[in-house]
Amino acid sequence: MNFDKIKEIPLVRLWTHLAPRRHRQFVLLLIMIVVTSFTEVLSIGAILPFLAVLTAPEKVLSLQEIRPFIEYWNFKTPNELLFPLTMIFAGAAILAGAMRLILLWLTTKLSFATGADLSMEIYKKTLNQPYSVHVSRNSSEIVTGIVSKANSVSGGIIQQVLILLSSAFVLITILLGSVAINPSLAISTSLIFGLLYSSVAYAFKRKLLANGKVIADEQTIVMKSLQEGLGGIRDVLIDGTQDVYCEAYRKSDRRFRVAQGNNAFMSGSPRYTIEALAMVLMAFFAYSLTFSEGGFSTVIPTLGTLALGAQRMLPALQQGFQSWANLQSTEAILVDVLKLLDQKLPDTYKYENSAPLRFQSEIRGSDLYFQYNSEGPSVLKGLDFAIKKGTRIGFVGTTGSGKSTLLDIVMGLLEPTSGELTVDGQTIRFDTVRAWQKNIAHVPQSIYLSDSSILENIAFGTPPEKIDRQKAVRAAQQAQISSHIESLKEGYETIVGERGVRLSGGQRQRIGIARALYKEASVIVFDEATSALDNETEKAVMDAIEGLGKELTIIMIAHRISTVSKCDNIYEMKDGRIVKEGRYSELFARKV
Repeated sequence: MNFDKIKEIPLVRLWTHLAPRRHRQFVLLLIMIVVTSFTEVLSIGAILPFLAVLTAPEKVLSLQEIRPFIEYWNFKTPNELLFPLTMIFAGAAILAGAMRLILLWLTTKLSFATGADLSMEIYKKTLNQPYSVHVSRNSSEIVTGIVSKANSVSGGIIQQVLILLSSAFVLITILLGSVAINPSLAISTSLIFGLLYSSVAYAFKRKLLANGKVIADEQTIVMKSLQEGLGGIRDVLIDGTQDVYCEAYRKSDRRFRVAQGNNAFMSGSPRYTIEALAMVLMAFFAYSLTFSEGGFSTVIPTLGTLALGAQRMLPALQQGFQSWANLQSTEAILVDVLKLLDQKLPDTYKYENSAPLRFQSEIRGSDLYFQYNSEGPSVLKGLDFAIKKGTRIGFVGTTGSGKSTLLDIVMGLLEPTSGELTVDGQTIRFDTVRAWQKNIAHVPQSIYLSDSSILENIAFGTPPEKIDRQKAVRAAQQAQISSHIESLKEGYETIVGERGVRLSGGQRQRIGIARALYKEASVIVFDEATSALDNETEKAVMDAIEGLGKELTIIMIAHRISTVSKCDNIYEMKDGRIVKEGRYSELFARKV
């Protein structure tokens, strides 16, 4: 047996991603499935003596199956058996129904709890991936994987596997019970139904898999269309391109739903043919039994028992087939989810709880080179720089000169291809990067604001109940935004709207500065934080930056030379190299 191939089976791979606690729960559930299948047989078997005492009471006392029961209770006449057998049959039916209900509840609860575990695991592993991985991905694929496809794993895969196992055990136990009553009929009908379902499965398998691939792919495209249309709503409204996005959505959504509908039809279609065939077989069986010794009345108990067995077995057979069909159609989704689950947590993750690295002297880059991939060009080429604690440092240069990439390395988001970044002589690498990042706050060109209160946006990432209001107010005062906030009717509880649409550009930037100050970082990085602002608003934001404490180290990237005019030192970059270094008056005074 090739165990390596077994390990590559998607369901086996999924099993390895489940927590040990879930493994134990699934084993216990499997035991519950076995017990429930036997209660089904018990309820079917209980009808045989019950019908016998109603239709052929004189022969009941001779039935070997209930002889111990008769002798124990010392029953003399068939009528004495009627009430206890009625109660036994009713009790067996109630027990079987209760066990099925409990099993359904446990199956549903466990499958969706497992789905929640997997969804959380995907989100956790995705958020902890290096920045270089995030910039190479399409967010639509990740969002679809976490939200839609992980849900499909719980409802469309885990639950279907449990239903398939449950159906298989019920079918086996009912078949064994039926063989004990009438071997030839039980075996022949089982073979007929088994061959029919096998033939249907063989005919549908390829189409189910193909439709499943369409469903997995189009789900991602539908999400991408939604994100792009709603994410760029201002441009969509101005350009009048609503029909373009609607058409892209319509095409993908239609293919997605047609594939879903076809698979739903194929998984449910055999039921009606099989049920009709079962009725025909039962009719012929009843007809043949009328010619047996003793007449039709003597075979009613057997016929009723087999009919009840068929009534329980056929739904289980159809349910098992439907679960198999659903598993085939969700195989492509499972593969996509497994790719996300197989993501390795980076080496930095184990150092997540490291204490902040003490920054006392300087940040230094030595002979830094960087490539986004081994075949691509070098974005940074042998950079050397030093940033003293408490200074204001500017990086300027044209688009593509490597400024943002350099800052990503300084912030520990990217690792240099060669060379090293040190803080007070300590190299920043996988085991120190999290400790270093706890010193850094970042103010980008476009501040992300959640659709919540100003207070929650200043303390972004802090649970609402743990927000230090006084610290947030103090940060807002330092960022020169407190007077505006306090002039609002709801003050710090004012809802800013999605992405801060109810605030001006300058106000958003100052909230971004307040957010950086709330973190109490020792280094604040401004990544073209004022490039999208007009001159007057930029001056107001720069005044706010100038008013920050001198103990803070500030690193700025800017297109406008005037933005870095008050920096202690400025590096001019071109084609991935530092071409000039000095104060503003030394480098740019003559150009103004």
